[in-house]
Amino acid sequence: MAMARILCLLTAVSAVEVTKDTWDEMTAGKSVFVKFFAPWCGHCKTMKPAWDKLMEEYKGDKDILVADVDCIGTGKSMCDEVGVKGFPTIKYGDPHAMEDYKGGRDFDALSSFTKESLGPTCGPKNMDLCDEEKKKLLEKFMAMPMGDLEAKIKEQEALSEAADQELQELLKSLQAQYEKATEAKEKKQKDIKDAGLGMMKSVKAWIGSVWKFGWDGR
Repeated sequence: MAMARILCLLTAVSAVEVTKDTWDEMTAGKSVFVKFFAPWCGHCKTMKPAWDKLMEEYKGDKDILVADVDCIGTGKSMCDEVGVKGFPTIKYGDPHAMEDYKGGRDFDALSSFTKESLGPTCGPKNMDLCDEEKKKLLEKFMAMPMGDLEAKIKEQEALSEAADQELQELLKSLQAQYEKATEAKEKKQKDIKDAGLGMMKSVKAWIGSVWKFGWDGR
């Protein structure tokens, strides 16, 4: 039991966790392999030893970040932003355009995928990997005074938040419309029932049986 506790503590120390606040700094110039998890999730617990081993293997790597995001704790806002629906959700690639990982979840499968599919990405550290359009953008941003760059970042983040808010307002509006339409449908169905639709059908069925078998008066 004591040994198990020690191993748990060692695993916790070696874990690499990312939050929304640390995302940009920790992923800059890297491709990522990220597990979005919930501490209570059974499947998350099952794959934890393999994932922790992979995180330890790539800890401090200059080109690849293998990390955890705790969707119930410090990483909840990050999970909401990328649209995590179930646990664990594993994503990889460009930190700002991640794709869903569909491969195996044992260590050998995860390790092979990391070696074969991940590596350095376009960024200030790897401008040789950028196409001309992205290289020009990088050069433009790198030439900006820090104050101007921070203001530009805030401006774009505000636009992103506004877009999210617009979507939420639209969803609320659609939900209200759906509820209103559902109420209207239920009222119509009640009116139809009260008008005797069920009785009409029973009369029709009775008449049909009379025509087919005759009426014996009973």
